[in-house]
Amino acid sequence: MTDAPVTLYQAMPYLRLYKGKTFVVKAGGAVLAREELRAGLAADIACLHHFGIRVVLVHGGGPQATSLSKALGLETKLVAGRRVTDAETLEVVKMTCGGLVNMDLVAALRGQGVRAVGLSGVDAGLVVARKRGPVRVSPAPGEDPVEVDYGLVGDVETVDGALLEGFLSQGLLPVIAPLVADAQGQILNLNADTLSSAIAQALKAEKLLLLTDIDGVLRDAADPRTLVSHADAAEVLELCSEGRVRGGMLPKVQACVAALRGGVRRTHILGGMRRSALVTEVFTNAGCGTMIVESRERDAYQKELAKDAVAA
Repeated sequence: MTDAPVTLYQAMPYLRLYKGKTFVVKAGGAVLAREELRAGLAADIACLHHFGIRVVLVHGGGPQATSLSKALGLETKLVAGRRVTDAETLEVVKMTCGGLVNMDLVAALRGQGVRAVGLSGVDAGLVVARKRGPVRVSPAPGEDPVEVDYGLVGDVETVDGALLEGFLSQGLLPVIAPLVADAQGQILNLNADTLSSAIAQALKAEKLLLLTDIDGVLRDAADPRTLVSHADAAEVLELCSEGRVRGGMLPKVQACVAALRGGVRRTHILGGMRRSALVTEVFTNAGCGTMIVESRERDAYQKELAKDAVAA
């Protein structure tokens, strides 16, 4: 794995392949916490955009919400990688994700010459959700399931793909905060991985790419050398059932599998803390994270790798 920049010659086959295609990129809050990381992501997104790839950017804001909650004396509770959201926590998420994080991202993209538009799932009914009822989840691998009420958290019912297509057709880049509303106008928090997966499915995107603070799916969560570079959906679900995938990585894997089953061709989980990680993952066969596909697509990918090896 290298931080060396991708050359134009390396990227050329992919530029031809992906021009005019739709990518949904989700950036986790940790990737956006520092200005230099945010600027690097904006540069990578701008590269895709200016080369003719239609990009929708969804962002998180968990660390920012946790930091503000702590400053306000509010407790943060996460269960199985998902935030429990009471009324006070929802106000914090609205301030951080719907305000600070979203606007900073739009401004960073503007600095790269991208006409970005800041949105949330609430705007124009982009996402209609319903409040999640109590569910049974295992708080940690090996623990018995317990009933958890996540509070003011939504589950997606519909995504207005035509609304996003309208923005994309005008050369605009939607930047979407993970806030949604139900049919009565009740604002709800929504896991950004889940939101990005639903949007990718609605747009029948070519790729869903989830950027996080870990390089990808690990066979051993304590050992970064155990990165899984490519796998099919069944393999990563088996890692989940074995307890190897846990915490915040669980909803990411679940989002990827849901996207594949909803018609997205390829999904990726990669470390957004690494310079040029996004362009490396998109414009090289080796990539730098974990690519998750359906089994039939993995066969096609193996043939691509073999073709590259012969050419080398």
